[in-house]
Amino acid sequence: CDADVVGSASLLNEAELANIYADVFAQLGIPVEIRINNRKILAALAEACGGSEQLTAITVAIDKLDKIGLEAVKKELSDRGLTVAQVTLIEQYLGISGSNEEKIEQASALLGHLDAGKQGLEEIGWLNSFLGTEKIVVDFTLARGLNYYTGTIFEIKATGVQMGSIGGGGRYDDLTGLFGVPGIPGVGISFGVDRIYDVMEELGLFPEDLAIGTRVLFFNLGEQESVHAYQVMQDLRRNGIACEIFHETAKFDKQFKYAEKKRIPFIVIIGTQEMAAGTCKVKNLQTGEQQEIAREELAAFFGNQA
Repeated sequence: CDADVVGSASLLNEAELANIYADVFAQLGIPVEIRINNRKILAALAEACGGSEQLTAITVAIDKLDKIGLEAVKKELSDRGLTVAQVTLIEQYLGISGSNEEKIEQASALLGHLDAGKQGLEEIGWLNSFLGTEKIVVDFTLARGLNYYTGTIFEIKATGVQMGSIGGGGRYDDLTGLFGVPGIPGVGISFGVDRIYDVMEELGLFPEDLAIGTRVLFFNLGEQESVHAYQVMQDLRRNGIACEIFHETAKFDKQFKYAEKKRIPFIVIIGTQEMAAGTCKVKNLQTGEQQEIAREELAAFFGNQA
């Protein structure tokens, strides 16, 4: 489940995607932090530690920070051949803290003298100014293991739950070149649907009536009857009422059991008599009440049952 913008290098696209994240999670009721970093800043850190060939080693180690802690990250960097001075620089980088503005200022002092660092910090600063601190959190420890990112990196963390990231993405201006189509910039985000489901379960965010998708089941009484019932069903659907028709002609008992299993609250029966009279038999499976309703009044009837 994702969203991408291809063909534009404008940072407005990053802003749009951040707002998509904010709107979606607000509607789901999940409190989140939209964390951002920039691959160019990580490239500048690698450059300050001896060159671009260090980038993968550094980002892989930093990406484990939440799981293994700072000391283990420092040991892994040392094991990968980085000097004490280089590891100390990375430790300073990982120690950046404060408000978004303070973090950007500290990172500028550390890496702003390098072209990649200056450009990445300008991009982060623009997004921070455009979106505001209530929308995004600047997190320079965010590395993400995917090497094809070239600019902004996103990661979504649900607050107050024991869960890793529930979304992520970034800018990938060179990715299409791998498929023989160079020079097309792109940026995209993804939603971790399984993890989002688990978070919503943990926070109790699913409505009680969520399992009830279909509100009305039309019984299937035969070929002609089902054609007529299908037309009536489409009228209800156009009025926003979720309904379906039983998939085959079957005994009433089988169709009743289907409705009960799916917790469908209403059934509609249209036989030859109802077709001739322009009516429908409607039964409330929760109360057992059954009544005959004119076809043209059916939508209004179910509209009042919400």
